[in-house]
Amino acid sequence: MIAASVSSLNVLGLDDVAIAQAARRAGIALKTAELRAIAERLGRDLTLVEAHAFDAQWSEHCSYKSSRAYLSRLPTEGPSVMLGPKEDAGIVRLGEWNGETYGIVVAHESHNHPSQVVPFEGAATGIGGIVRDVLCMGARVIAVADPLRFGPLDDPHCRYVAQGVVDGIAAYGNAIGVPNIAGDVYFHDGFRDNCLVNVLALGLVKEREIIHSAAPPESEGWDIVLVGKATDRSGFGGAAFSSLVLDEEDAEANKGAVQVPDPFLKNVIMRATYRAFDVIVAENISVGFKDLGAGGIMGCTAELVASGGFGATLDLDRCPTSQPDLPAAVIAVGETQERLAWVVPPHFTSRLLAIYNDEFSLPEIARGAQAAIVGRVERSPDYVLRRHGAEVMRVPIDFLTSGIRYERACVAPIPIGTTQHHDFSGRHAELLARVLAHRDVCSRRPIYERYDSVVRGATSIPCGYADAGVLVPVPGAPLGVALGLGGNPRYGALDPRLAGEYAVCEAIRNVAAVGGVPAGLTDCLNFGNPEDPRQFGEFVAAVDGIAQAARELGVPFVSGNVSLYNQSATGNGVPASPIVGCVGTFADVSIAVTSAFKRAGSTIFFLGRHSNGIAGRVVAELLGYEGGAMPVIDYEALRRELGVLRQAFDRGLVLAAHDISDGGLLVALAEMCFGSRLQGLGVEIGAIGLNGTGHREALFGEPGGFVVEVTEPVEFRRLASALACPVVSIGTTTQDSAIALFPRTPAEERLDLAALHAAWSAPLQDFYAGAAS
Repeated sequence: MIAASVSSLNVLGLDDVAIAQAARRAGIALKTAELRAIAERLGRDLTLVEAHAFDAQWSEHCSYKSSRAYLSRLPTEGPSVMLGPKEDAGIVRLGEWNGETYGIVVAHESHNHPSQVVPFEGAATGIGGIVRDVLCMGARVIAVADPLRFGPLDDPHCRYVAQGVVDGIAAYGNAIGVPNIAGDVYFHDGFRDNCLVNVLALGLVKEREIIHSAAPPESEGWDIVLVGKATDRSGFGGAAFSSLVLDEEDAEANKGAVQVPDPFLKNVIMRATYRAFDVIVAENISVGFKDLGAGGIMGCTAELVASGGFGATLDLDRCPTSQPDLPAAVIAVGETQERLAWVVPPHFTSRLLAIYNDEFSLPEIARGAQAAIVGRVERSPDYVLRRHGAEVMRVPIDFLTSGIRYERACVAPIPIGTTQHHDFSGRHAELLARVLAHRDVCSRRPIYERYDSVVRGATSIPCGYADAGVLVPVPGAPLGVALGLGGNPRYGALDPRLAGEYAVCEAIRNVAAVGGVPAGLTDCLNFGNPEDPRQFGEFVAAVDGIAQAARELGVPFVSGNVSLYNQSATGNGVPASPIVGCVGTFADVSIAVTSAFKRAGSTIFFLGRHSNGIAGRVVAELLGYEGGAMPVIDYEALRRELGVLRQAFDRGLVLAAHDISDGGLLVALAEMCFGSRLQGLGVEIGAIGLNGTGHREALFGEPGGFVVEVTEPVEFRRLASALACPVVSIGTTTQDSAIALFPRTPAEERLDLAALHAAWSAPLQDFYAGAAS
């Protein structure tokens, strides 16, 4: 029973204006109608702790109240799925070795709002959170990745945000000793007010050792153990903050909703947790495990026990805190970083505490850090919090965790413009240099070199060497895993549905280009205000796009995230940004290749189809073309291309492969040459199979497909013919540091690779210059 002396938020009997004013004073983001619905269900006014608890659990960030109905459109089943999108992370099947079946755990998250407000801390805690999502599945964390979207670097504040984000990711990932193996970066005017910081993490787990984020069926009366950093005031209101439109007037106040990272403590917590896993597996102990993210102690423990069909009672006095007399709401809902929660049988509790507190000495690593019993699992359907002996929260747990659902109005986006065909005459060297220096094409080395991509010694292909990163995660085994990404804001600005389709295709092609078999997809759907029918229509269209592409290509989604309200107070929403990751697997990782040309005299093939139209392409912007319809995707043709490449890898025919994306075919060739600069390799390009496509469209369009260097051209052609897939031999590699276009013809051009590499390398060389807050 809630005592009368407990602070409350008055709702019943007040008009809408009075409720809204009271909520704002209390720092509550829930809408008036939502507060009324809660009070009416409880039959009383809310305590302040309850108000903050529902503020977190019913936020867009936690409850997916606008998006959940549409996510059911995504395919989530298939033979490669070990665990679909039900928990904090999904799992794809990697393979078998020494009698064990291994899975790759994958999680995908956004930390957009925190990173815009406090870039370093926001991005660092994004990495910290995604690592915990993977850890809590019983996995060893093996890699992270970071798709990033920033405003133009000539804006001092956008540069400051970009620099802080990159430094935060590097500082955290490097400190915990997890390699960053993949990522991409786009700079676009649509991200001036809202950067996008998406993060992924991968883990390795044996199928029989998977741990679930639910209280086990027999766990009534079991202990709830909190592990990690002492709770402080940082991150209070974080979930609600991430579900609001950013307002410049609230900038300083918003900084308090951003958590403070401690990667050195996390490093120790991870190692202690691995030790706990060993004991749990050895003694076959049933447990539940979940990380503390949005909603803090309350959010984690409520979801943990509710998923098992239970309630819980927690004593906030038993929660370690950084200072005395923290408000009950801060202890309950604050999102202090580096924390985890277990549900364990009482006979194991003392040993679990000893692992963290004694064997790994958490209290010696950070003041107040420890593992502590904070509550117990109850058969009762209520979720109860106590503070100083009094109940400060008692609510039906299913009501708290099920959230609320909205049927938002949406207006289907209209793709911009019509298909146009542009055939340009003239020489290509100058245009190629301009394309290579474009913000979406130029070298990302100044960014990814901040990250350690080979720590742990399991990286086969690190950042920057291929279209996807590749790991060899199981010691002594030939099994491998690849991670590729896709998502282009230029496409999203023109056609959100096609942007979603292209994102899936790009991620899958990236994995295929290194030799991996696409096994599972993960998404982060970044959009504007769902209360704006136009912006919500972009979200719905993009979901339909990624769902169609995944079904057409037979690769299911196993995890994902939705980030809405990426809109400034001025009404500017981000370009539609569906960002997709693809996890690929290798039965034998020795077939994996980088995108660099390997030797002189090889035959180079274009595997794919040219397409008319340059809408959304880099060259269109440089030549002053706006709008236009993007080409639709021929899925039957893409399936055949992937099939040819797969068989070519299996037969050892592929020396190098690169998918054709930003900048087009000529950029792909230049990048493959850049990768072999130490060998001094170049390429001669003759026929390019125009099929009615103009020279510039063929060379600078972005149709998809692959450039492939092969060992046996006759055998490669035979494979393609068997699958009725067109391939064109477009040239050969040379021992000459140049791209020779149309050699021995009147149109011959010689493009110097040193000059092109300088143009490609220059734009981000001063990435860390000129920072301003």
